[in-house]
Amino acid sequence: MTLLFWVVSVIGFVPTQDTVSLEQVEVYAPPLDRFAQGQKVVKFDSELLEAYAARSLGDLLQEQSPVFVRQYGAGMLASPSFRGTSAGHTALFWNGLPINSPSLGQSDLSILPVEAIDQAQLHFGSSGALFGNEAIGGSLHMNSKTDFRKGFRGKIAQTFGSFGLFNSAFSGGFSSKKFSSKSRFYRQFVQNDFSFRDISQPGTPEVKAQNAAAEQLGFVQDLAWNLNSKSQLKAAFWWNKADREIQPVMGSNTTDQQSDESFRAVLDYFRFSGKSIWNLKTGWIQDKMIFNESLNQTRQFFAASDWDFSKGDRLQFKAGVRGTFVQGDLSTYSATDQRFEFYQSARYDASEDLSLSVNLRQFAYLDNFVPFLPSIGGDWKFWEGDQQEFLLKASVGKGFKVPTLNDRFWSPGGNPDLLPEESVSGEIGLNWTKTGAFSWDQSLTYYRMQVNNWIIWMPQGSVWSPENIREVQNQGIEYQGKGNRKIGLVDMEIGLSYTFSQALDLTSEPTNPRQLPYTPKHQANGSLIAAYAGFSLNLGTFYVGQRAIGTGNARVLDSYQLWNAGLRFSDLKWGKTRFPLSFQVLNLLDKDYQVLYLRAMPGRSFQLNLTIHL
Repeated sequence: MTLLFWVVSVIGFVPTQDTVSLEQVEVYAPPLDRFAQGQKVVKFDSELLEAYAARSLGDLLQEQSPVFVRQYGAGMLASPSFRGTSAGHTALFWNGLPINSPSLGQSDLSILPVEAIDQAQLHFGSSGALFGNEAIGGSLHMNSKTDFRKGFRGKIAQTFGSFGLFNSAFSGGFSSKKFSSKSRFYRQFVQNDFSFRDISQPGTPEVKAQNAAAEQLGFVQDLAWNLNSKSQLKAAFWWNKADREIQPVMGSNTTDQQSDESFRAVLDYFRFSGKSIWNLKTGWIQDKMIFNESLNQTRQFFAASDWDFSKGDRLQFKAGVRGTFVQGDLSTYSATDQRFEFYQSARYDASEDLSLSVNLRQFAYLDNFVPFLPSIGGDWKFWEGDQQEFLLKASVGKGFKVPTLNDRFWSPGGNPDLLPEESVSGEIGLNWTKTGAFSWDQSLTYYRMQVNNWIIWMPQGSVWSPENIREVQNQGIEYQGKGNRKIGLVDMEIGLSYTFSQALDLTSEPTNPRQLPYTPKHQANGSLIAAYAGFSLNLGTFYVGQRAIGTGNARVLDSYQLWNAGLRFSDLKWGKTRFPLSFQVLNLLDKDYQVLYLRAMPGRSFQLNLTIHL
């Protein structure tokens, strides 16, 4: 009844309280962690995103976060794994719009360029109550950022690199007091003709990669209007097209081709009052993939509305409803799907040091109201000194994942009777922050998760078919730390992270469970930056432990550690024009490694980037 009350309120309420001025508002976007007490959130700053502008989100996550990225080759399919879960257990959002493919249930990070976004945040752990379907292991949130009152601005960027790398990007915009527009276009190309040792051949000869070229084009348009002092309209469009030769596994000479084309559009209307905000969101996504000559296409339409309001200084509430309508035209079937979600969140700030949140979500699909998802969490700052503070975070919640269209309708083999995958998870973390001459921010998190009805495709005679047969238990520890110190005129920054992840398959051998395939127990990364007078030197590394190739852990891939280094000149100017210049060396020690078995990866490579800010 409470949930229905909020839904009726959202649909039928338009704020009529005193309005608030939008003088200081840029483009309204509620903080991701406003109702995420007790949960881990990682934000990438603008400088880091600029450094990775010519690369993909897969590169960013692998090198700068605790997320493991399964890469099928250079520029090939890259899928995220949060806390030992699969790629289908990660929800991806662009400006609040869920963008995972409804047929596959996941996204390819290699064709999501950092150049196309302005902000990126990671939310770890099961957060189905907050974000809905697929957010079992974690979620990735990408956003555009558009300003008002900035006049004309522009940027041209060009990157040259090894193996035929040639990336170009152009962006420009104008903003006044009431209107803002930003356009960007990018083209990325790489021949990927690197050399590698082919372990499938006797003597492991050195050969060159064949059929591995990739080209990507994209256009992003962001618009925003301050309609009046109490309403704002925001629109964003993103077209992306990637044409790739599919790099064959070692020992093979296949010449597969794949083309991916996506169009995404989202429109937001905000109505402001003294203590409440009403949001109406609509979105459209069309994905088309052609593999060789096989066409697969899906279309999604989204409509959502929510009401965000405060009661006094300590209580905040949010309630809403979202509908998703899907049409899939795949090579072996055509199908439609409809999904409805009703959700509400509440936050109570008991004091300056203690805040609590409760999130509830009811999901409906195929005429079934299942499952019901609750979560609860809290942040407690239990000690604060002149320059230090300690924060304790804890949360528990449920997550779920609806079977994909392919799971249910693929012919032959689809199983329309599949149950949704469900999870129960909890985490507890300690954050230690210190300011002063040597400042740092450190966190240590323990998590535990149980995933039931895990869907896995199994052979049924000559046909493969999905079944709810896997039960998986995940637990682990995550450490992240960042420190800053000034030594003379040099600013030093160090970053470290380590993850221990145990993802055990309880299905086949519950008394002696084994680690899931391609799930490293140990993963770490680190970075060191020294900056002086607009010049900076950076050194980074990331380590991935051993991974089992298949079930039973009979064969494993070796661990690997890669090093990257770079130089950056950020204060080069000519009049009012700024043109930062950077140079990077990737895989500095020319390490021979594989992320997945028989999938060749490049050795040492170089990149030179020049950006002109107009």
